Amino acid sequence: MLKVVSCARGRWAVFTGHPGYRPQLSAKIHLASGASCQKSDLRFSRTDIPEMPSCNFTPEEYKGMSKARMIEIRKQNCNPMTMKVTYYKKPVFIHQGHMQYLWDVDGTRYLDLFAGVATVSVGHCHPKVTAAAEKQLKKLWHTTFIYVYPALQEYCEKLASYLPDPLKVVFLTNSGSEANDLAMFMARLYTGNFDIITLRGSYHGGSPMTMGLTSNAAYKYPVANGLGCTNTMCPDVFRGPWGGRHCRDSPVQTTRDCSCAQGHCAANEQYIKQLKETLATSVPPRIAAFFAEPLQGVGGAVQYPKNYLKEAFKLVRERGGICIADEVQTGFGRTGSHFWGFQGHDVIPDVVTMAKGIGNGFPMGAVVTTPEIAASFAKGVHFNTFGGNPVACAVASAVLDTIIEDGTQKNSLDVGTYLMTELAKLRDKYEIIGDVRGKGLQIGVEMVKDKTSRDLLPPEDFAEIFEDVKDMGVLIGKGGVYGQIFRIKPPMCITKEDADFFLAVFNKSIHNYMEKR
Repeated sequence: MLKVVSCARGRWAVFTGHPGYRPQLSAKIHLASGASCQKSDLRFSRTDIPEMPSCNFTPEEYKGMSKARMIEIRKQNCNPMTMKVTYYKKPVFIHQGHMQYLWDVDGTRYLDLFAGVATVSVGHCHPKVTAAAEKQLKKLWHTTFIYVYPALQEYCEKLASYLPDPLKVVFLTNSGSEANDLAMFMARLYTGNFDIITLRGSYHGGSPMTMGLTSNAAYKYPVANGLGCTNTMCPDVFRGPWGGRHCRDSPVQTTRDCSCAQGHCAANEQYIKQLKETLATSVPPRIAAFFAEPLQGVGGAVQYPKNYLKEAFKLVRERGGICIADEVQTGFGRTGSHFWGFQGHDVIPDVVTMAKGIGNGFPMGAVVTTPEIAASFAKGVHFNTFGGNPVACAVASAVLDTIIEDGTQKNSLDVGTYLMTELAKLRDKYEIIGDVRGKGLQIGVEMVKDKTSRDLLPPEDFAEIFEDVKDMGVLIGKGGVYGQIFRIKPPMCITKEDADFFLAVFNKSIHNYMEKR
């Protein structure tokens, strides 16, 4: 068994910055001047810089084109959308990655807490996954499933073994959008119905079909797309009209008042009433499907009341529809408590879609369903040139092995729970941190003007904190319908030391912002 030595060992430091915040692990503070001292000896100043955990990996020296030339080409030869979505006022020019770290072309190291948008599951260039890719590349780069080749069958059997009965039939794709596109198609073929329901704030892809499922204006275009898709109210217990202190399956709850008795959730009842209203007014009596992310991704780690999906699935099936779990971001142990996000809701969907973490960054996706639903897809002919490519299958198979051998799911639970618990302490200290939520290493931090109004933190203020975190060496994401949520979804190999470094950086960034305000 191959073991990976984390590059997060060694001396580390934290900046406490705000009175009352105390990470659980002891640490030294390293000043910009190079001097160090114990926390009790320090009076904080703006020059204090958190120190990143040490790393025993040395990246290759970058000898490529200049940053100016890269930006010039990016503007002239890449589609304008490439520049539009580029993060940061001063972009990061990535050169190399190893496990939870990235290096830019100048040799600056970053702790990656966004994992290429929740995609790098077991670590950048993980040795075991890299070795599997190299081995397959020397044997066979490409053929398609019109032929029988071992890698495809071996992987499909292995992947199916991770899912409960009757989810045992696999179709491999290249992306999450494609997987969800096919799931829509299968649902309509199998049920003979057309209408599909999703939750507001959801993201299920950007293809012309899946754009209808996605409920976020930023990803919509003014052209016909995704016909037959209807959105219902998202059961967001922080920002929605109903919510309390015991609603969600998370180590951190909202700070909203709640008078519910043990085991009873009034918020869940209200959100289910909204779904019933949608079923009664906006779709035909018989529908094709209900799509849901077990925990919203692009939407900002939004979690639903504990029994919401169970009751929603029942209502959908009563109307002839099938239930589809979009595990593109939540799958493969990211939520910590379970291998699949849907398992945390105590439901079994009829179709599961997945991508991102499936290949640790290698382009791949999958649709897993029942034999009966799969049979309806075989009424016609659907061909995918690259789905189930031998290299993709070898990489994905190695990812599954690595998750087990490295204890990745357990690490996601332990470090994620620790990180959320510590972030909740910052929420309690700072008026602009409205909510901390998530499971495992899928975490959202919602920023507000103040906790009473829950009004959004202005975009320029949000961007200032976002940039400051990057400048101190941490890459995080952003999301939410209104772009007000920091998204923390790192490679699942990060350690508590990494978590403490981020907590120090985030605390300092918020402290800096509050001082200015």
